[in-house]
Amino acid sequence: MKLSDLLTQKFIINELSSENKSDIIDELVDLFKNDERIIDLEKVRASVHSREKIMSTGVGKNFAIPHGKTDAVNDIICAFAKSSKPINFESLDGQPVHLLFLLIGKDNLVSLHIKLLSRISRMMTKDHFREKLMKATSSEEIIQIFREEENSYFEL
Repeated sequence: MKLSDLLTQKFIINELSSENKSDIIDELVDLFKNDERIIDLEKVRASVHSREKIMSTGVGKNFAIPHGKTDAVNDIICAFAKSSKPINFESLDGQPVHLLFLLIGKDNLVSLHIKLLSRISRMMTKDHFREKLMKATSSEEIIQIFREEENSYFEL
């Protein structure tokens, strides 16, 4: 399963309106209001906030992967957002965040959830990939950047 297959234009925010970590997580989760894959949106929200309390998902290089596992979804869901303003996400490297990838996994699909987290982490370590995402001006362009990066990854 590819991230670019999971990510759709509806679940991309080209410029976040929120400025703090908690509100940003809520803004991302709120993209899934009325989504048929969601059983309980508040339980989804709680799973991400609970995970964030354990340790920041700001992994470094201006990137964060807020995520959670829950029985409140019937499929894996994801969203992507970016911000031109620096966000204090209490990142491991102490740097602000500009790019965020939300991943919510069904609690019984742990292996796939871990594989997808690993893939997004590897992709985001690449400077050229992050730079392209920051320069992207549309949801379509963002999906295309993910698709191209994953295709090159899978060709290896």
